[in-house]
Amino acid sequence: MTTSNQGVASQRHKAAPAVLVLEDGRTFRGRAYGAAGVTFGEAVFSTGMTGYQETLTDPSYHRQVVVMTAPHVGNTGVNDEDPESTRIWVSGYVVRDPARVPSNWRARRSLDEELRSQGVVGISGVDTRALTRHLRERGAMRVGIFSGNALPDEGTMLAEVRQAPEMKGASLFEEVATKETYVVPAIGAKKFTVAAVDLGIKGMTPHRMAERGIEVHVLPATATAEDVYAVNPDGVFFSNGPGDPATADGPVAVMQEVLARKTPLFGICFGNQILGRALGFGTYKLKYGHRGINQPVQDRTTGKVEVTAHNHGFAVDAPLDKVSETPYGRAEVSHVCLNDQVVEGLHLLDQPAFSVQYHPEAAAGPHDAAYLFDRFVSLMEGQRA
Repeated sequence: MTTSNQGVASQRHKAAPAVLVLEDGRTFRGRAYGAAGVTFGEAVFSTGMTGYQETLTDPSYHRQVVVMTAPHVGNTGVNDEDPESTRIWVSGYVVRDPARVPSNWRARRSLDEELRSQGVVGISGVDTRALTRHLRERGAMRVGIFSGNALPDEGTMLAEVRQAPEMKGASLFEEVATKETYVVPAIGAKKFTVAAVDLGIKGMTPHRMAERGIEVHVLPATATAEDVYAVNPDGVFFSNGPGDPATADGPVAVMQEVLARKTPLFGICFGNQILGRALGFGTYKLKYGHRGINQPVQDRTTGKVEVTAHNHGFAVDAPLDKVSETPYGRAEVSHVCLNDQVVEGLHLLDQPAFSVQYHPEAAAGPHDAAYLFDRFVSLMEGQRA
């Protein structure tokens, strides 16, 4: 073992004790990873075996404690190119076996160092397989991570976990969105202008549009219809984001105005739920949600099955077996998850509007769904023609 490795191993050995406490009373003991302290959130698991940096910086994970099902995390360290936003958004991080040292030519620092520098409380040495199976059976729930040399007794920790706010009913999208409008210029010749309502947008999303000649005006979550149309858009986009879509009355009203004007519209993740609400469908909380980069989804318009990247704990309640009449024309479910038949996409039959519940920008993840950005371009081309 090299001197450097010995130092890292020694630091891990000296890490403070840590305890993870679920709201149903189940506890897991380990060692502090990242910052030491106390944090609370909703315990969820992610099935991705790579892409942890993109996961950590995805605003949709705001106020969630992410359990990594992959046992070995941190191999490639942290670089300055892959973050999806300006900071880590998860409220806590749970891993089984953190890498002792990063090993990648792009790495600038270790994952442990990055977590500590941003004050993210984590825990390592946990049986994440057992924890994931527990969440898979009981469902996502509130959780606390406590670390340090002077831990409270388990009764006190459990009481504090049960006092933490629940995800259902949580309005979080404004907390993660930009406060000021900014523009992502088209790469190459500009073909279209899109107004993107930021509900927790990932950096790769406007980049994917820019690659297709789209100039993207990213607007705050509080943007009005007047703000949207002030940029003279060829299309309107609603992003992913955290929290309960039942709280997003403002974005729903803006989307309804977009639908009334029949402007080409595309939504992903939270944006799919907003479209569902705008059309008159309800939303509901999933038992444990879909998170990771290996979820099978069928595009019912083509029959194609895609492996896709997901991060959502809520879903749209729309019928799978029929076309629905809405105030904006006929609508139907366009995509469905093959694991559990959850609605993964909607589209209108009488005007240019569609959405999906997953992440076609694929950062990190497979690129099976990249065609959806081309579909959005086609809608704008058709409207212009």
